[in-house]
Amino acid sequence: MAIDISAVPKHIGIIMDGNGRWAKQRKLPRTNGHKEGLTVAKQIVKAAAEIGVKYVTLYTFSTENWKRAQEEVGFLMNLIKGHLRAEFQFYKDNGIRIKHLGNLSGLPVEVQKEIIDAINETAEFTGLTVVLAINYGGRDEITRGLKKIISQNINPDKITENDISSYFDVPELPDVDLMIRTGGELRLSNFLLWQTAYAEFVFSDILWPDYNKDEFYKDIEKEALLHCGHRTVRHGEIHAAALYQPAGKADGRLYPRGARAELQDHQQL
Repeated sequence: MAIDISAVPKHIGIIMDGNGRWAKQRKLPRTNGHKEGLTVAKQIVKAAAEIGVKYVTLYTFSTENWKRAQEEVGFLMNLIKGHLRAEFQFYKDNGIRIKHLGNLSGLPVEVQKEIIDAINETAEFTGLTVVLAINYGGRDEITRGLKKIISQNINPDKITENDISSYFDVPELPDVDLMIRTGGELRLSNFLLWQTAYAEFVFSDILWPDYNKDEFYKDIEKEALLHCGHRTVRHGEIHAAALYQPAGKADGRLYPRGARAELQDHQQL
């Protein structure tokens, strides 16, 4: 399907939910769902690169995922390691730069190495930046950042929001414009808590392995509509009050995504 390139968000976050349920519906091991999910992730990353998205952050493995069965965790670590090692040509062909969010030191040494190698080998690429959130939790990122600030003995009265975010895992990562969650759940699950303060949200009932390029573009178009109106999407349906109206008063102006949402919040107080 065609998409209006001028409406493309700069930063899209994706909670890739539903791999296990997809496998269960087909009476397959959960690991089959993760394999299929990885294939879909690659397709969506390529689709994002094709339309000029600058950043895609994928919720790959959370700090809570360690609580899963040891066999599944081991499979996921091997899947991540193997993918990073095998996909350099894909990154090169599409100009994709890799970044990592999360507590790197908490990962197996061999996974750490593959992540660091992928970051270094793609550092000069200038297309889409794919941020892999591995061993990541939003609260954990904020906590680790605050510990770094405290260690610098900075005067608390002089600390700004920019100072705090400068100690995050990828300081240059812009705020999220569009957050997509597949699988039917309506929550953030500790993902990018700071960076989604003014994001638009699209929640899809589609399980991640069934998600595809067309659905991705449809979700971007929904966000574009919301960029001109109010901000809530539930289960893929736009709540149409004030669609196509600019943020704030009807003064005919359009605001940058974050500024628009912040302005709306202030006016609704």
